[in-house]
Amino acid sequence: MAWASSLGLMVLVAAMASPASAQLSATFYDTSCPNALSTIRSVVTAAVNSEPRMGASLLRLHFHDCFVQGCDASVLLSGQEQNAFPNAGSLRGFNVIDNAKTRVEAICNRTVSCADILAVAARDSVVALGGPSWTVLLGRRDSTTASQALANSDLPPPSSDLASLIGNFSNKGLDVTDMVALSGAHTIGQAQCQNFRDRIYNETNINSAFATSLRANCPRASGTGDGNLAPLDATTPNAFDNAYYTNLMSNRGLLHSDQVLFNGGGGGTDNTVRNFASNAAAFSSAFTTAMIKMGNISPLTGTQGQIRVSCSRVNS
Repeated sequence: MAWASSLGLMVLVAAMASPASAQLSATFYDTSCPNALSTIRSVVTAAVNSEPRMGASLLRLHFHDCFVQGCDASVLLSGQEQNAFPNAGSLRGFNVIDNAKTRVEAICNRTVSCADILAVAARDSVVALGGPSWTVLLGRRDSTTASQALANSDLPPPSSDLASLIGNFSNKGLDVTDMVALSGAHTIGQAQCQNFRDRIYNETNINSAFATSLRANCPRASGTGDGNLAPLDATTPNAFDNAYYTNLMSNRGLLHSDQVLFNGGGGGTDNTVRNFASNAAAFSSAFTTAMIKMGNISPLTGTQGQIRVSCSRVNS
């Protein structure tokens, strides 16, 4: 996507998001539901301790929510966005969010939105896997609509090149550093064979031993083993750290959209990758900053939307 058009969209998105974002507050539930955050944390921590992969799944849910219509829990509505190509058969964690919602509803009926629960769950997932914490701004409300078409167009595919990624993120008001930092979420989680098959068989900027190891569980033929999984960070797959960037520097990025962040030539985003690979604190700082910015994408506030009683459906 061209810089000119994407920068124009970025200004428009920022202008649209700013008034609503200003209404979000870290203390939003301090009076109305003071135990909301601790309740969510207990549910998320137990789920991640039981299955570490769940941490990545909950973080991905929040990302896929915010990039489509803003952070409004539209991704949690049954159908629509869940059926979009980037989501179908791969989004997970709905049961954890539903569990947290049930627990919160029991102590504060119709008070805490599904969108806020998802934002808090993403933060708590990162913390549970050894990553940094940040202050989640709260006060989002839940949408009554979802869009399969927008999910298909606004979520960056694993085949994205660098220019497309930069444009996609800038359309949401996120800069290049934010994009590289948020890509670091791939230090946890797994990807399906169908999303990295072309890379391990056809790309040249990939470590040969790494590619060979992946081919054993991801056959060349399309339709064979499509859903087979591989860790996005084979070094420390269940620890939220900066190993993802070290992997990129040795051509061990699993997805095409990962490896395009580093080509070894010194241009584009290479220096940012080098910085994050050598300085864990720099990555943590950039990641938390970017997560707060992402969480502020076009939230519904005030009397907009609703507080869904069930995250999977609109209130009757």
